Amino acid sequence: MDALTVIAPPSPSFEPEAFSGSRDYERMARAIAWLDAHALDQPDLDAVAAAVHLSPYHFQRLFTRWTGLSPKRFLGCLTLTEAKRVLAETGNVLDTALDLGLSGPSRLHDLFVTHEAMSPGEMKSGGAGLSIRYGVHDGPFGAVLPLITERGLCGLHFLDPCEPGSVGEALEEAQAKWPKARFLADPEATAPVVAALFPAGGGKPRGTVKLLLSGTNFQVKVWEAALRVPPGALVSYQAIARAIGKPKAVRAVGNALGANSIALLIPCHRVIRGTGALGDYRWGQTRKRVIQAWEQAAE
Repeated sequence: MDALTVIAPPSPSFEPEAFSGSRDYERMARAIAWLDAHALDQPDLDAVAAAVHLSPYHFQRLFTRWTGLSPKRFLGCLTLTEAKRVLAETGNVLDTALDLGLSGPSRLHDLFVTHEAMSPGEMKSGGAGLSIRYGVHDGPFGAVLPLITERGLCGLHFLDPCEPGSVGEALEEAQAKWPKARFLADPEATAPVVAALFPAGGGKPRGTVKLLLSGTNFQVKVWEAALRVPPGALVSYQAIARAIGKPKAVRAVGNALGANSIALLIPCHRVIRGTGALGDYRWGQTRKRVIQAWEQAAE
């Protein structure tokens, strides 16, 4: 395997600790995990605030600004009953999407997402001749690492603020996927993608983002089906399997979603079990639940 080529090493500002938004996310993630664990007890505001070591006033302000929902309303979004309701309400969403065709653009609020898939020959080449630019940026769900090429975004990783080595791990994963590609630290090039996803002031995503997909034919079909699930909706793994004409391949669908390296834009967070349970998520179940509620609040 060729050595990873990195031009212009990351600046000190790439350290996860530098992101104030990531610190807010960590507070909110702790609060949401606590709410999730105590949902049946219907805890009051004082109890939740105490769990994250904030006054009730500051916690309510921070929570509402960050999620768009009051803690009480968010608590309602965490219940299994609510997940089942949304699942039933959007159960036929993929049938409608298939009628429209999977090849067209999908939407994340006002952001249009288009895509193309690498050919088997391009994948076999290991990224030869491909330049991949990357940068670390703040976001409402913690720091993110976008990976972009001239043909589109090929990766978007959530980073763990508690793990200083998570940037290197994400890059090593990309190196294993494209061992002959050149990797260039270029946060100015990746910033527009993050700005489209997370506009200043908390507005809805807008603009156009193109994705470059790299996977097996089966994986690409699964990801294309997930791309058709609109924000705020939830579908089951079984629904994805039916949508791609493989109704018995539920486990394989889960594996394909787990292999997705473009977080948020390929919305595997919108796919849950038919029982209403969350199912696995590459970047953690708490983050999956957070993103679902965040999208429902924005609808």
